[in-house]
Amino acid sequence: MSDLSNLLLLLALGAIVGLWLKLSSARERAVQEARQQCQQHGLQLLDETVGLRGVRLRRVNGLRVIERCYGFEVSIDGHDREPGRLWMIGNALSSLSLPTIELLPHQEVAARGTLPSPSGNVVPLRPRPRDRLN
Repeated sequence: MSDLSNLLLLLALGAIVGLWLKLSSARERAVQEARQQCQQHGLQLLDETVGLRGVRLRRVNGLRVIERCYGFEVSIDGHDREPGRLWMIGNALSSLSLPTIELLPHQEVAARGTLPSPSGNVVPLRPRPRDRLN
């Protein structure tokens, strides 16, 4: 009886280690994908890391697959932190959510005194003013 319980314990431990290794490699792939997407969109990936935010089942071509959501933070101008998310199925990127920014020339902002109203459902972001400690 003790041989059977030792075997089951060893199998459970092996399954836990295998799952941990698989999730670690998936996280490393998510970091690579986040870094690549930030570089492509002109953003800075902060902390060079991602964190698992959620797991869900999704139907793709009639099959149910597991989709993982990773959260991370990016900087638009080097003085802010904005959230970003990416969803992955296996090693493939299935969806991406990054902050957007609309920069205006200083003359246009100064002439109007305010930012222009956004068109449609897009809300423009602007860089936050830097706090200067002297």
